[in-house]
Amino acid sequence: MSAQNTRLGIWLMVATTVVFALQDAMSRYLAGNYNVLMVVMIRYWFFAAFVIVLASRRAGGIRQAATTTQPVLQILRALLLVGEICVTVLAFVLLGLVETHAVFISYPLLVAALSGPVLREHVGWRRWGAIMIGFAGVLIILQPGFGVFSLAALVPLLGAFMFALYGLLTRYVARRDSTATSFFWTGVVGAAGITAAGIWFWEPMSPVDWGWMGLLSVSAVLGHWLLIRCYEVAEASAVQPFAYLQLVWASALGITVFGETLRANVALGAAVVVCAGLFTLWRARRIETTGE
Repeated sequence: MSAQNTRLGIWLMVATTVVFALQDAMSRYLAGNYNVLMVVMIRYWFFAAFVIVLASRRAGGIRQAATTTQPVLQILRALLLVGEICVTVLAFVLLGLVETHAVFISYPLLVAALSGPVLREHVGWRRWGAIMIGFAGVLIILQPGFGVFSLAALVPLLGAFMFALYGLLTRYVARRDSTATSFFWTGVVGAAGITAAGIWFWEPMSPVDWGWMGLLSVSAVLGHWLLIRCYEVAEASAVQPFAYLQLVWASALGITVFGETLRANVALGAAVVVCAGLFTLWRARRIETTGE
């Protein structure tokens, strides 16, 4: 892969993190005024339409995209993702963007920890050490045992766990299904699942908020398109470290737009988690390239 493609991939990842951070800010605003399930449901309607259009334009069309030999796993991972989005958006409302993202960025560590039992991959002592250090960073953020510990602080950790499991299942089904197939099932099954739950919580939305809802839906589609393009032009290991920039953008929006504060323990804990996550990414890439 050329250096030019890698540079393009990095810029696409940076753009993706900006779009996703803006998406999170809009989700926080809308979910603060309307039911979380309804907000995610409308967003998924646009997402499902996007994946259907995308599938119809590929060779073989929708029939080819929908063909899979592991439908149960595809349904499970799709429902996991939509459930994770609901949990994380709820965390935005309960805790804000800053603290939610500070905890959520632990998901790469969870992926590394779960890759052994789920994918039967070997996790060496160095990566286990980084995982332990990373979760020490999460404890610094959550501060259990200091004052009154809020159970709400565990909500983004649940979201991170669900996203990590979704990522591992995605890697598992990728052994037999194409990316286009997994993407199709993610959008269509996710939309069906959240509609079955969210339609019961429908409530009127103001014209201004419909505008924000439209922007949220467009940002979701744009973010996924940018991410797809990013992985098409560059290796995942080369661009993945830049995904942590979403923490920076989301925290900046949380502080400037929603008046959130960045507590010292959150900044310290997030720094520990990010460093541990970057180390696990580096070790995984080194093992792939050198076998050491």
